[in-house]
Amino acid sequence: MTHWPIILFCTLAVAALIAADRREWPLGRWLTKPLASAAFVALALAGGALDSSYGVTVLVALLLCMLGDILLIPETVGISFLAGLVSFLLGHVAFGVAFVLLGVSWSTTAIAAAALTIPALLVLRWLGRHLEGPMRIAVPIYILVISGMVALSVGAALPARSALIGAGTICFFLSDIAVARNRFVHPHWHNRLWGLPLYYGATVMLALTV
Repeated sequence: MTHWPIILFCTLAVAALIAADRREWPLGRWLTKPLASAAFVALALAGGALDSSYGVTVLVALLLCMLGDILLIPETVGISFLAGLVSFLLGHVAFGVAFVLLGVSWSTTAIAAAALTIPALLVLRWLGRHLEGPMRIAVPIYILVISGMVALSVGAALPARSALIGAGTICFFLSDIAVARNRFVHPHWHNRLWGLPLYYGATVMLALTV
């Protein structure tokens, strides 16, 4: 029962964030996005994240995601965006470590990685012509890391019998497509309309697995 007030708070904060994006209100983004992100960290703590090595590692990953959220609030593709990308990349690495600590089926992970190869390459090809400077290196590395995280999550989800692990990382992958489309291809608040619920849904699901 203690989880639902936090999830409700996160949902309301995300709705307010989307409204701020729709109105192009920067102060609204600064007020609502950190609150929404703090909610999934609080959810992990309320679920007992500090009681296991898996939980602690997931908590570290969520904290890195929260940092990335704050760094991505500015609209420009510059130093802040690159720092946010690195923060999320480290967060994905931490999630991957958490799944290994939980226990993975390596054969299932290999199958998932093979299945992810085509969509990852398609996303990279789609974005490639829009990337400039450091992003031409950073974005491919990011796609590789998040694909590895998703593969490990599938490998961990089956032995743990936890649909939330696999669903959470897949939603994360899809939400990052919205971020990439908004930053590199076609900036529009509609990208956040579907990307933000997917992202916060992903982090809430992963927080609940602790």
